[in-house]
Amino acid sequence: MLVSPQRTERPWQGQIERVPEADVPQHDPSCYLCPRSSRARGVVNPDYASTFVFDNDFPALSAAEWTALTPLEALGRVEDAAPDLLVARRETGVCRVVCFSPRHDLAVARLSVASLRAVVDVWIDEARTLGARSDIGYVQIFENRGAAMGASNPHPHGQIWATATLPNEPSREQDAFLARHSCLLCEYVALEVRGGERVVCDNAAFVAVVPFWAVWPFETLVLPRRHARALDELSPNERDALADILKRLTTRYDNLFETPFPYSMGFHGRPADGMAHSEWHLHAHFYPPLLRSATVRKFMVGFEMLGSPQRDLTPETAAEQLRAMSEEHYRDRQPIARS
Repeated sequence: MLVSPQRTERPWQGQIERVPEADVPQHDPSCYLCPRSSRARGVVNPDYASTFVFDNDFPALSAAEWTALTPLEALGRVEDAAPDLLVARRETGVCRVVCFSPRHDLAVARLSVASLRAVVDVWIDEARTLGARSDIGYVQIFENRGAAMGASNPHPHGQIWATATLPNEPSREQDAFLARHSCLLCEYVALEVRGGERVVCDNAAFVAVVPFWAVWPFETLVLPRRHARALDELSPNERDALADILKRLTTRYDNLFETPFPYSMGFHGRPADGMAHSEWHLHAHFYPPLLRSATVRKFMVGFEMLGSPQRDLTPETAAEQLRAMSEEHYRDRQPIARS
């Protein structure tokens, strides 16, 4: 990976994003994720007071086998003719939506730790239930925040996609885990804690770091200190600690440019195939696109797509900037009295 700090000194004439609207109502009757609102096909949400989980009304995956002729059928015929060159298959699964709060105007950074603990518990319950199914091989928990990351609704929510097979990214990670005789991430946590310069924040059970290999400027990795393979192995105290670290990290993100900071976040843990997978170490990735301000994004183009990513600032510098941010959200601060 190339490091090019001088790129930040160039005059910027690229795309300028509109700053997201900060004044969002606590309840929006037109929002299909709010309590008491109508969703697709006339389904009405309950008057929920904490979290709310439902099957995605427009799922990307279906639990049933496809029976209609699709473009994959044509690909399948090509695959039959060249089985070692072209491979296409159907993927089945389940898509769920998790509303983090009934409040339309909040986000992970502005939820209480107690409210986030309830979200953690829901993630674990859903992962256990879906992972116990014989037709599911992996459960992916994730959140897309902000229009810049494709979120179609500002209401605080995430998704769970449970797939029949192991997706590409976790599969690559599993190969890396299996290639070592000791746990890769146990060693990495110890290294980062010992050095400290890429650590953003931590507590008794979790560490948030800007990883040495980060591609996005303020990319972070959230890791348990001990060797837990998946969310369902976390103790009650560790669940509290996860809620704490998520709030502290996302608050720093929002404070960095004093804007609702967009990101894609997701947990990677052991597959749900019934095997022990002692090689796995639970972790969460945060991939935020903002680079210079609330309105300037990093784009992967040219050499970065065709050659190798370039770092606009070092991971140590990114961690230093995030560490310097207050853990009090900028919207919760008292206004400064002016004479």
